[in-house]
Amino acid sequence: MWARKGMDQLEGRNVVYEALKRGARPVHRVALDEAARPNAKLTKILTLASQQGVRLERVPRQELDRWSQTGVHNGIMAEADPLEQWTVAARLGDVIERGELPFFVLVDEVAYEHNLGAVIRSALGAGVHAVVVPVRRGKGLTPVVQRVAMGGAEAVPLIREGLASALATLRRAGVRIIGGDMDGTPCWDVPMTGSIALVLGGEDKGLTSTLRDRCDAIACVPLAGDLESLNVSVTAATLMFEKVRQDRG
Repeated sequence: MWARKGMDQLEGRNVVYEALKRGARPVHRVALDEAARPNAKLTKILTLASQQGVRLERVPRQELDRWSQTGVHNGIMAEADPLEQWTVAARLGDVIERGELPFFVLVDEVAYEHNLGAVIRSALGAGVHAVVVPVRRGKGLTPVVQRVAMGGAEAVPLIREGLASALATLRRAGVRIIGGDMDGTPCWDVPMTGSIALVLGGEDKGLTSTLRDRCDAIACVPLAGDLESLNVSVTAATLMFEKVRQDRG
């Protein structure tokens, strides 16, 4: 671990670039492979770091290998403040105050960091306002999650909150709750326009009965080829962009 205690360690060119570009939190220093060859992305990183007064340390690649927590640092890492912590109520209020229609994604029991990172990355592309995961189950915003999200976490908050409480907060605000499960109605036949929250179950067991009971509708992604199910991050992305398609008419 290279970052100091209490700081986030960002690994990889995309996540470091997005952290500098979006400015959601201070970046304090960047460690770069001393033998790194210049390219367009690296030039942008170094320019932003210089403009923001971020200290640059050129180090042997072996040092980056030793410090890395993800195993894939692409010759660069950065030390940054942790991202702002949100509650569902606070994020919902922020969204409504800006005059936007809330779009939340809730995922239960995401044990694999790569899946959570992929969900956050897709959420950024689909215009989601926050991804919510339980407090006690699954992963938080680890270095691996941030690397796989490729900067998505800089713009889409990951909120850790009990899903039942989160859904109650969203429902009181008039947000429609859509569950994702294999026995649901084909997603293109489920109305998803306006304010909605998509709810996905665990990676192995799908939606629990407790979560299903809180949904206004259950949507599925119909599959061919005798395929039983999709990866949770793929299902989440498919449902997110079906909502985007419906909003665009």
